Amino acid sequence: MEMAQAEKKRFFIPLLIVGTMFFAIGFALGINSYLIPLLNQSLQISSGQSYLVIAATFSAFLIFGYPASLVIGKIGYKKTMALSFLMFALGFYLFIPSAKMGSLPLFLLASFISGMGNAFLQASVNPYITILGPIESAAKRMSIMGICNKLAWPISPLFLSLVISKSVKDVQLTDINLPFSIIIAVFLLLGVLAFYAPLPEVKAAGEDSGSSEDCPYAAGKTSILQFPHLLLGVLSLFLYVGVETISLGTLVDYATSLKLPNPDLYAWIAPVGMVVGYIFGVTLIPKYISQSKALIIFSSIAIIGSLMVVFTPPMISIYFVSLMALGCSLMWPSLWPLAMADLGKFTKAGSSLMVIAIVGGAVIPTIYGFMKDAFGGQNAYWVAIPCFLFIFYYALSGHKIRN
Repeated sequence: MEMAQAEKKRFFIPLLIVGTMFFAIGFALGINSYLIPLLNQSLQISSGQSYLVIAATFSAFLIFGYPASLVIGKIGYKKTMALSFLMFALGFYLFIPSAKMGSLPLFLLASFISGMGNAFLQASVNPYITILGPIESAAKRMSIMGICNKLAWPISPLFLSLVISKSVKDVQLTDINLPFSIIIAVFLLLGVLAFYAPLPEVKAAGEDSGSSEDCPYAAGKTSILQFPHLLLGVLSLFLYVGVETISLGTLVDYATSLKLPNPDLYAWIAPVGMVVGYIFGVTLIPKYISQSKALIIFSSIAIIGSLMVVFTPPMISIYFVSLMALGCSLMWPSLWPLAMADLGKFTKAGSSLMVIAIVGGAVIPTIYGFMKDAFGGQNAYWVAIPCFLFIFYYALSGHKIRN
């Protein structure tokens, strides 16, 4: 009992610090849900074109997922976290001249650079929190981080609305200058705090030695491609990030298309559903339910939720996005430990593949955007159903496949 208490105390400060970083990730991504309808009306572009902002953000994961793991190997988790905040600040700074010039390509560049910061930060914090304690309770720690992350998504459009003090339909592009200046200052401060934070460097079992005693399954492997449970997990994560981004990032746009009053307030629907799921994870994993069982249950909920979104009347369907989001909630906390299990000396390489998979947030929402142009906002949510079905397969049996 005393040892368990000592362990909790030892991990409390790192969890608190990394939780702040997960909040920053969510805040940065939540900005897109405000920018999409703003660019749509200000630049007079299609929905598909406006969703390229999300694509630009997440495409950075494809390019920088592996380099980020190399940087972590050279300078460690903590310094990489600090570096990522500098990248964020640079990307946010570029939004100011983008607004002044009314340039979509410059907006996309700004989104890409902030996405680069996100890629480096995600590559640091996700494996860090996974191996900061027993692998069996990793989903519980990830659920706590998820609460920090998802509560931040609706806070960023709310923050932008409060500082600008105008309805989305009345906002001019240059109105974003003041809130983005504040955001830049905060992220620079977070970079300094990350650099000096008391975060211990951590390693997974067998990561250094690769001995059969530390991690017998990984000891005889010569390539990361010899871990089918990881590769299927990477594909699952790719699909999951895409559909989660749709559930979190499309609500303001969907509410606007439905001509609902105060559309920016609808950004809260999905995060509330996700936080409910995370509380479930924190409370029940691993004491009462395993990570794989949680993934089976919540992928089923996501399938039901997405069917309700496409089949119910439009004014009601928007509220069922919260059920999609509830289903998404325990996917990230469960997929990471299931895919990263028994990688041993390949842990950092496996982590880089998982981070690259976050590019799903670029691909799936862009498909949604062009489907919205072609078939309408409600029918565009059909894209989520096959994604959730594959994740259900991974939860049921895909994560058990071993060479």
